[in-house]
Amino acid sequence: METTQIRLARRPEGEPDDTTFATATETLPDLEDGQVALAIRYLSLDPYMRGRLSTAKSYADPVEIGQVMVGATVGEVVESRHDGLEVGDHVLSYSGWQSAAVVDGRHVRKLDPSVAPVTTALGVLGMPGFTAYAGLLEIGRPQEGETVVVAAATGPVGSAVGQVAQIKGARAVGIAGGPAKVRALTEEFGFDAALDHRDPDFAAQLAAATPDGVDVYFENVGGAVFDVVRRRLNTYARIPVCGLVANYNATGQPEGPDRMPGLMGQVLTQSLTVRGFIQSEFTASHGRDFARDMGEWVASGRVRYREDVVDGLENAPAAFAGMLRGENFGKLVVRVGG
Repeated sequence: METTQIRLARRPEGEPDDTTFATATETLPDLEDGQVALAIRYLSLDPYMRGRLSTAKSYADPVEIGQVMVGATVGEVVESRHDGLEVGDHVLSYSGWQSAAVVDGRHVRKLDPSVAPVTTALGVLGMPGFTAYAGLLEIGRPQEGETVVVAAATGPVGSAVGQVAQIKGARAVGIAGGPAKVRALTEEFGFDAALDHRDPDFAAQLAAATPDGVDVYFENVGGAVFDVVRRRLNTYARIPVCGLVANYNATGQPEGPDRMPGLMGQVLTQSLTVRGFIQSEFTASHGRDFARDMGEWVASGRVRYREDVVDGLENAPAAFAGMLRGENFGKLVVRVGG
């Protein structure tokens, strides 16, 4: 059995381009006891992957040159030497950017397509959904009547954050880029208010949408959006820092004055809580509750989701670069095969 792989060819400076990745074909090894062979059906593309292209110090090791690019996948079992898995089963694994893989059956999670589409294991019922759930509830701790603002709000994390905030009795204000995404926030995801950060009047619109200030700001973006939102923060506001995608392709320091003294002064005088997190920190404490709660909310329609599906493994690099520019609309998934 052969697999087509997309490997890291060169570490990008700035935005990933056509020279960043290379395609190769590899023959998979024969199965050993406890292993399964998977035909990869779907590949998840996520912003964290940009950090794995760099050797900068981080919470995870970088992808090495020549290594298969990392990523969560949904695969179909095509051969099994694991007692708990049969041919035809669908499983969640971390097989990366390739068309097939041989993996240890202990390291996959069996999926039930009758409960939810298998792609949701890569999105609202998977890592992005858990990131929203744990980060909001553990760090943001929204209270009834408070205002929660979230950036990149039509993405898989942001859209879940706003809807969970509403379930907890808070107002949800979403920030996105472009009229179509802004409309979707209120019409599709049910946010209380939605704003376009590209609008020249964004700051005034945010003030009008948050008359009582901002109690929780779920940070996915950073950059200019944060500079505007922080002026609306209330005393004791909480800021879960999930991502800073506006800076991921940066090759130098941002232009303009140093805003750090002002920010730190605000943290002090307003007793702000600013906490970065990696979702795996909360697996033990929140994993079971997430599976129960989000499963029920999605099944009942209280939490809605959108998927942006790209066909063909060969299109993963371009889709990935586009995601970092904000071109995706919903959870970005590559349909690899089947």
